[in-house]
Amino acid sequence: MKTVDFNIIKLSFFLVLGILLAFYFPISLKSSLYSIFGLLILLFTSNIYSRNRLKKNIWFGILAYMTTILMGVVITNFYNHKNHTYHYTKYFKTEENSASLIKFRVNEILKPSKYYDKYVVEILKIEGHSVTGKSLLNIQKDSIQKKLEVDEILFTTEAFQHISTPKNPNQFDYKKYLEKQYIYHQIFTKKEKLFGVSNTKHTLLGYASSLRNTINAKLKKYNFETNELAIINALILGQRQDISEEVYANYVNAGAVHILAVSGLHIGILLLIFNKLLEPIAWLPHGKTFKTIVILILLWSYAVLAGASASIIRSATMFSAVAIGMHLNRPSNVYNTLAASIFVILLFKPLFIFDVGFQLSYLAVLSIVSIQPLIYGLWTSKLFVVNKLWEIFSVTLAAQFGIVPISLFYFHQFPGLFWLSNIAIIPFIGGVLLSGIIIILLALLDMLPTFLADSFGACISLMNTLLEWIASKEQFLFQNISFNLLYVFASYLIIVTLVQLYLKKNFKTMVLLCVSIITFQLTTIYNKYKNNNASFILFHTSRNTVLGEKNYNQLKLYHSQDSIKKNKFISTFATANFIRTIREDSLKELYFFKNKSILVVDSLGIYPIKSIKPDYIILRNSPKVNLDRMIDSLKPQKIMADGSNYKSYIKRWEQTCIKRKLPFHHTSEKGAFILEN
Repeated sequence: MKTVDFNIIKLSFFLVLGILLAFYFPISLKSSLYSIFGLLILLFTSNIYSRNRLKKNIWFGILAYMTTILMGVVITNFYNHKNHTYHYTKYFKTEENSASLIKFRVNEILKPSKYYDKYVVEILKIEGHSVTGKSLLNIQKDSIQKKLEVDEILFTTEAFQHISTPKNPNQFDYKKYLEKQYIYHQIFTKKEKLFGVSNTKHTLLGYASSLRNTINAKLKKYNFETNELAIINALILGQRQDISEEVYANYVNAGAVHILAVSGLHIGILLLIFNKLLEPIAWLPHGKTFKTIVILILLWSYAVLAGASASIIRSATMFSAVAIGMHLNRPSNVYNTLAASIFVILLFKPLFIFDVGFQLSYLAVLSIVSIQPLIYGLWTSKLFVVNKLWEIFSVTLAAQFGIVPISLFYFHQFPGLFWLSNIAIIPFIGGVLLSGIIIILLALLDMLPTFLADSFGACISLMNTLLEWIASKEQFLFQNISFNLLYVFASYLIIVTLVQLYLKKNFKTMVLLCVSIITFQLTTIYNKYKNNNASFILFHTSRNTVLGEKNYNQLKLYHSQDSIKKNKFISTFATANFIRTIREDSLKELYFFKNKSILVVDSLGIYPIKSIKPDYIILRNSPKVNLDRMIDSLKPQKIMADGSNYKSYIKRWEQTCIKRKLPFHHTSEKGAFILEN
């Protein structure tokens, strides 16, 4: 039999498969270790057996793939903090929500919310026991108090709290997002309830944070505006915490948000800059090797300085391989380089596979290297400037082929003027990045001329203004696009077959294209069939009541507010459920859904006794009712209360329902109630 020809691309695929297997179908660390140990013995035996035969067999390749899958399972289990013996969850009981003396170190500063400054902290001790693990720290905002710094060590006696699940259907699940970063609980506190501890030991990220603070302190001496300084921090230092919602929205809506995320674009430019600046070193004995080592040190130093996010690590890993290939004078296969960087990164950070930026970065690079030459070859101009603009446009367009399907899945919008943003910004981004590094170095040395700082600030301001203008063209921003995972797979199938048809125009590729188009059509039919249902929803809203009645692709909302069509939880629900029409009406006392009746009791506490026996009762606006008497009179199947009620009332109602053995649904705890046909 023909030997299985496996390479780094295939091995990376099976490693990803193993990670997904371990994440969605938990396998114990002990079982996975025993399994991989057995497979390694079989692999070793198969290798010895194959050496003694002239004709290779297929089993060595199969065993190698199975071993790689199990390697993915093992590393996922190994890096799962909950599997560690001394993880903090083994030293307290979350259901009791009792306070403990907790010692922790600040690991990362997050973007603050409206009411809290947010941090990722490493738990060091609980009640004197040395532990491991990460948690989310929320500190109530106080304009007087100084914010925490990376590597600060503090004590608190606040209790761990569970991270809430989304209260309404199809909302972003922040709990699952944090779990993929091994964060399972959070702490809410005030600054006065934190007690600092002197700390002389610092981590690499701590030194990087300290350097960023020093850079910012130096830059603040100049006349940079708030938005300019925030963009400098994002563009060069990889820190986006200080960008205002308005400016960030402009970059997103203009299709240029990737400029703010330090990734392949920035690392690639830096590699070219470092390679050019260090060229004289290559003339020395063993200079090429020394030059490559210096470049690698500089690239990874910058990666750490910029925060070592998933996209930065991915880019630094990939371009490190490129730098080594340049040193060895070997033309590297870009697909193998991409696969190798994926393999290496996931060996140490397996759950990076779920990082949206990680996915978008690889898909963009893969599309550029595979599709851009095809687009660029369609037309050329004899004019240098026009040809360069066409080259940039072809790169931008190629990247969109790779990221649009998954972007629609995650963000449900498409910036129609992405090409204009990129043509206007990308040609100058290298100069902006190099100028920014020079500005920072001069500022650190206290040698930055004011006119130079003002000029650079003006450039950043001009970029912000340009993208704000592009983002203001709302007619070119397509939002609330319904696009699920099935559409993602079907779209990529069409893109791949189109590229294959362009490269090989034959009957086979034409058939594959037809199959991919039919697959997309079947996906559309299936989505219509799946959403061809009706449901009645009691949404969770604070201090208000919102009811919804979905019928196929129509949604009717009942509420007592102004129009809520554009409320985030409504638009999210509508987009996820392929809703095309939304109507609004005022709240009613009684609803009928299929063969069920729903009674709404408001603050007046008035309800019919003889005319109807409702299946469900919704309590809103804290009605003063005797729930025992109501249950005896109406005999409902279930009682529900939304976020418009007082918490004290809800507790009393819940106790009554427990005593009467009647189901009780509180939207603040269990989320929206959905009644389906």
